[in-house]
Amino acid sequence: MRFTSLIVELIRARPALIFWVVALAQALVWILIPTAFYSSPPGDVALTLAYGREYLLSDVQGPPLAYWLADIAFRAGGNSLFGVFVLSQLCFVAAFWSMFRLGSAILGPAHAAIATLLGVTIVAFSFPNVAFGPQVLAQPFWAALLLNFWRIVGEGQHKAWFAFSLHAGLLILTTIAALPLLALLGVFALATARGRAALKSFDPVIAFAVIAVLALPYAALEVRTGALGQLRAMTPENWSAALSAPWWKAAGWRWAELAGGLLLFVSGIVLLALLNTPTFARTQGQAPTILRSSIDPLGRRFIYSFAIAPALVLSLASALCGSTVMAGGAGLVLLPAGLAVVLAAGDVIQLRRQRLLRTVWFWIVAAPAAFVIAVSLMQPWIVAKEVQTMLPARAMGEFFADSFQRRTGQKLRAVAGDPQLAMLIGYAAPNRPHLLLDATPERTPWMSVEKLNETGGVVVWRAADTSGPPPAEIAQRFPGLVPEVPRTFPRLINGRQPLMRVGWAIVRPAQTSPPGSR
Repeated sequence: MRFTSLIVELIRARPALIFWVVALAQALVWILIPTAFYSSPPGDVALTLAYGREYLLSDVQGPPLAYWLADIAFRAGGNSLFGVFVLSQLCFVAAFWSMFRLGSAILGPAHAAIATLLGVTIVAFSFPNVAFGPQVLAQPFWAALLLNFWRIVGEGQHKAWFAFSLHAGLLILTTIAALPLLALLGVFALATARGRAALKSFDPVIAFAVIAVLALPYAALEVRTGALGQLRAMTPENWSAALSAPWWKAAGWRWAELAGGLLLFVSGIVLLALLNTPTFARTQGQAPTILRSSIDPLGRRFIYSFAIAPALVLSLASALCGSTVMAGGAGLVLLPAGLAVVLAAGDVIQLRRQRLLRTVWFWIVAAPAAFVIAVSLMQPWIVAKEVQTMLPARAMGEFFADSFQRRTGQKLRAVAGDPQLAMLIGYAAPNRPHLLLDATPERTPWMSVEKLNETGGVVVWRAADTSGPPPAEIAQRFPGLVPEVPRTFPRLINGRQPLMRVGWAIVRPAQTSPPGSR
């Protein structure tokens, strides 16, 4: 007797329910785990919050929207990372909802549900997605762009132009990868008959106007301060040095590293696809099937194009620019991966060895969560290596803010010194002081050594002993520092590690604070 699981029946009858159960469960896991086990921000979240706190429209950190939203979410969560974690998972759910609707329009709802089940196995959508920033925020905007672009080109819906223009403008305000991605959409439209027909109407003109209104302020500032400066630096001598053989060789290795990372992220999908092949089936012809109707040939080209082209173009561009990080993020380019695999599987998908597939799928999805918990609880006891997310950020922020106020009678307005410690104090102190990266002050243009000397602040560093003198480079940038007795802080779990010892010194404010200082 053929066995058909409840999940298979739900995929056939209620594919949208499968989507919401899987997406919301994944989101809930990645809200609860970091909230419970992280005492300091993951990734670059502390720096993101430092930029967001300033609300700058500048090219220092790139397009500003992600930083602004991070600060809003942080404040809405009661100055807690919980709000940032919720925002990250809202981006995840919104991105997958757009991909589910796109898959439903091209492949049918049942196959779109299978694509969702495959998509959540991609590692980029687990704990790396917790570190909110431009790469996370870009995912829902890109997914919505693909959905509305298909509605325009594939289904001829003129009313989708406004939503397309809105998401395009927001994507430009989020990531530097926006322009190459929009260019790929333009190439696809020009290369297809229906795409060229869609461009002949007046709607693209209105859409371009909406995009310009959203992105023009940032674009004008970027051209004035960023792009023009880069163009002036492109002298013939620089080009000849850039095109030398060692540069090309290094770029090739960087591209191979980026491509290998993408393949590693989708290894779960590859494993599930292999286990579902006839080779691993005990019997032939007994597996339950999930059918779909015939597919629009343009839809086939659409899915394959945007499952491959963005990954290829952005990885090559990143490698050629000397970056070892994918422009736009791995999660963005891998969004259509589940749809592409389901499309390649054919009109009839047989689910062989259902129990094995369910078990393997569960452990692929659960493995990143188990990894985070194991690292948080076990690594401090196994190796004396610091875990970034276990640092006592809140205790440090409260101590240095309170110490500065008791010594000077004023609130702590700025923090500098060791970049990691300064970022943590800047986000965790009750009044959120300005961050100064004194070794690279161009990255924090709202604060300088001179301004910190006027407003006052705290300079911190890692102390090796109880005397706690500042490192030579910090002492050179802040002459006359009088170090205090180093302060020790216990981590969330110390394990085999010694207590965290932080050296510090107070820069007392001038008698009169400068106008407009906060």
